[in-house]
Amino acid sequence: MSQEKIRLNKYIAHAGICSRRDADQYIASGKVRVNGSVCKELGVKVSPQDRVTVNGQLIEPEPFVYLIMNKPRDTITTTSDEKGRKTVMDIVEHETGQRLYPVGRLDRNTTGIILLTNDGDLANRLMHPSYMVRKVYEVETRRPLSDEELTLLRTGIQLEDGPAKAYRVSRDPSQPAWITISMHEGRNRIVRRMIETLGTEVVRLDRVGYGPLNKKGLRVGRWRKLRYREINELRKMVKLLPLDHLERKKA
Repeated sequence: MSQEKIRLNKYIAHAGICSRRDADQYIASGKVRVNGSVCKELGVKVSPQDRVTVNGQLIEPEPFVYLIMNKPRDTITTTSDEKGRKTVMDIVEHETGQRLYPVGRLDRNTTGIILLTNDGDLANRLMHPSYMVRKVYEVETRRPLSDEELTLLRTGIQLEDGPAKAYRVSRDPSQPAWITISMHEGRNRIVRRMIETLGTEVVRLDRVGYGPLNKKGLRVGRWRKLRYREINELRKMVKLLPLDHLERKKA
């Protein structure tokens, strides 16, 4: 856990006791004690060093888990799917034993980097557009794009939900139908929609970079835990404090 203080209801929810809303009811009804004293203040904040009990039961938040996966094709980026299709959680949940959530989404047939974690603060900030987290994609298009079309991707294309532009676009001269495109925003299917606006379509789309992370050495369909340094690089990027020294031993 980070050493940052968090709201009491969040602390209780992260321990798997109940939702934040139910935690507020426990607090208001006097069923929560902090360091031995009844606490009815909803906005109070606690740290990992505080002793918190609910109905006399000592609770502790679950340890944070951070995974990076190289998502395969035909896999849904959700915790469950009503149609019974394979999800990223089907790949990891039985091995980790933790309740994890994907950070953002990749559409069904897009491969590449997806993060999974139970660190809600980090996940929310990584997805928030104000932090401008860079995502790098390798894209194969149905036909090679012209230099003018690459320029349009850089300068901006009007989509139905507003303008979109790439941070950087490059092409491998030996493979004219392949481009590498860097984006700061993560609207739904944004790369595919930008390419479709140019009158062609994406054949293959692979996310190869996410912030400071890449998928080097990670085969399709495999995952690993993030290293301590990688976790803190992500946290620093979105203005969160680093994990403490004890967490370093776990990561």
